[in-house]
Amino acid sequence: MSEHLLEVRDLKQYFPIRTGFLKKTMLKAVDGVSFTIDAGETMGLVGESGCGKTTVGRSLLRLYKPTGGSIKFKGQEIDDRNIQGFRKEMQVVFQDPYSSLNPRMTVNDIVGEALDIHKMCKTEKERDEKVVHLLELVGLNSDHKRRYAHEFSGGQRQRIGIARALAVDPEFIVCDEPVSALDVSIQAQIINTFEELQSRLGLAYLFIAHDLHVVHHMSRRIAVMYLGKIVETAIADDIINRPMHPYTQSLISAIPIPDPEKARARQRIVLEGEVPSPLKVPSGCAFRTRCRFATEQCAKETPVLRELEPGHEVACFHPQMP
Repeated sequence: MSEHLLEVRDLKQYFPIRTGFLKKTMLKAVDGVSFTIDAGETMGLVGESGCGKTTVGRSLLRLYKPTGGSIKFKGQEIDDRNIQGFRKEMQVVFQDPYSSLNPRMTVNDIVGEALDIHKMCKTEKERDEKVVHLLELVGLNSDHKRRYAHEFSGGQRQRIGIARALAVDPEFIVCDEPVSALDVSIQAQIINTFEELQSRLGLAYLFIAHDLHVVHHMSRRIAVMYLGKIVETAIADDIINRPMHPYTQSLISAIPIPDPEKARARQRIVLEGEVPSPLKVPSGCAFRTRCRFATEQCAKETPVLRELEPGHEVACFHPQMP
């Protein structure tokens, strides 16, 4: 058995896009991503919108059938033949709590649907008790189960989504930007709920977000994505305090600082140009068109992740050592 709970190797997810009459181009949403997650660990995945973060999460659960690569859970490779056996082990909490819940179903049916599908309860009484337990686990109460999703606030809806994910007792949950659609005050409550559940149930998370403050708070390790590839990965504190990839350094420099004096003293790294189209990714290093350190080598060769410090990997020919 693998020492890792989840092991992803060279994951690829390409989508055919029509670009003309009888002409299609492959959009490389995820292009050779590799990482591991241990039991009870949270790994953060950050990057700009459109970099492929959500596609990674959905490909892990085979909501999209991967174009290439391997995904192993507890040492066993996941494919079309055995994916149903892993549905109870791996779940997802979606970004938008407004569109991810069926408005025609009561909370009792939304949370209990997975219990019915996997035949986890022998009697109706056992099912009702399980639903109530799940709701209380995420900070709701038994009265809520009779109501519909539209009767709840955004934070409460996301708690219902979390309860639905927990219904089948999973070990691993993909958190796909679960707080980005919520008010800041509510975000803190939902993040605390995730942490309490992890401590209580031993859950492992892939926490996808674009807010580095949130990811740093939640994660033990962080991976930074750019145009379908991971460009840097390290312990969370190292990513924030010792970023080595020019793209990561730019992201970190954009984090707001509450102290005005420190904010004025900090040098903001502003990237030039626009993010290239994923349909026309630059040759070599995809980031080179916006990088101030790019050379001819960056245009000719594609950098691969290499370990520069223990546990700190960077895909760059010219890493900037702090």
